[in-house]
Amino acid sequence: MNREEFAKAARAGQTVWVGGAYDALSAKLIEEAGMSAIMTTGFGVSASHLGAPDLELYTMTENLAVVRNIVNAVDAPVIADTDTGYGNALNVMRTVREFEAAGVAAMIFEDQESPKKCPAAANKIEILEIQESIGKIRAAVEARKNPDVLIIARTDATTEDEAIERGKAYAEAGADLIQPISKCFKDIDGLRRYREAVGKPLSLQILGWLESDLSPEEIEEVAGLAVFPLVALFTATAALRANLATLAVTRSAKQLPNAMVDMSDFKKLIGFSELELLQSKFLFGK
Repeated sequence: MNREEFAKAARAGQTVWVGGAYDALSAKLIEEAGMSAIMTTGFGVSASHLGAPDLELYTMTENLAVVRNIVNAVDAPVIADTDTGYGNALNVMRTVREFEAAGVAAMIFEDQESPKKCPAAANKIEILEIQESIGKIRAAVEARKNPDVLIIARTDATTEDEAIERGKAYAEAGADLIQPISKCFKDIDGLRRYREAVGKPLSLQILGWLESDLSPEEIEEVAGLAVFPLVALFTATAALRANLATLAVTRSAKQLPNAMVDMSDFKKLIGFSELELLQSKFLFGK
């Protein structure tokens, strides 16, 4: 799926199923698995690169460096978690230009105050006054050069009425998809009402009750994007924790609880043979 096909499908509500990546290696594994697109998860980027919670502790340029590496590592469309846009509407415009130049297919902007807090972990979050949030979405839409780069507006409103008010306003400001946070709605009927009210396909993060209660068919009723943001991060964490704990005790890699890939498989994954061919072609005498 190229970027144009991705944009067309998502805008039409033809659900694109997406895996969440936290670095270039996890992105390559998501692509190898056959997912249609990749989202860079700010939660995962903060955890893997800073070892810290998702509180917008990293800067725009630090996030951009990770996203650029992911875009360069895969062919699948990449959706960037661009947090709050790292400031006001003018900062959002620069963020859009920089991430679009890096090759992303879409960007997600939140309506939280900056620095943001992850709603999956924070007890209380603060959201911007609605007119300022509308201005930021309008700025994002105006700043993009390629109309097939999607602007996804996320609202962290926790009541249905406010989420609808903000979703409709962001859609009118030019957002291509609207993303509610999962704790705002409790069932598929709520998501159906929301999809109908905002008039745009939804971008859903499949977490919590969405993951446990909804079928793929129900998700496809309302979603242009369906993202599993943390499966890769949490799988890697569990596997590493178990293997390293065993390694620390036994001082042997012979009986680890989780299998490791062998060297030839890993070299194939990261493109070692392609680089060897380039070395033989261009590095004369080496």
